[in-house]
Amino acid sequence: MFAPRFVPGGALVYAGDTSGISLDSDRLAVLGVHVDSHGKMPDVLLHDAERGWLVAVEAVTSKSPIDNRRYAELTELFAGATTGMVYVTAFLSRAAMVPFLREVAWHTEVWIANEPAHLIHFNGDRCFGPHESN
Repeated sequence: MFAPRFVPGGALVYAGDTSGISLDSDRLAVLGVHVDSHGKMPDVLLHDAERGWLVAVEAVTSKSPIDNRRYAELTELFAGATTGMVYVTAFLSRAAMVPFLREVAWHTEVWIANEPAHLIHFNGDRCFGPHESN
């Protein structure tokens, strides 16, 4: 429900879960992203070719959201990317978000699955887009 609404036409370039990994290493290489076996990839990575973005999504079920530490890790991981980076934490509900609300990093987005038409924007230069650091 997230991708069709907020990344229409986006291509899934990475998805990882307990059952395995889906990886488009050729496309990631073209985009300047190198994935090694020790990398700390997000749960899902979407390529929005039209806008020139990679959208990294962390699904919070038992682990934490994109907090300051994770934001720094992802920024380092995608430092070579030739695209803008967008970071999104996904929760099942607002109730699931509440315990983590104080941890969510600035310059990220929050998407709530049971309210799929909306994003919560945590500051930054624009609403839903790469953060432009000065």
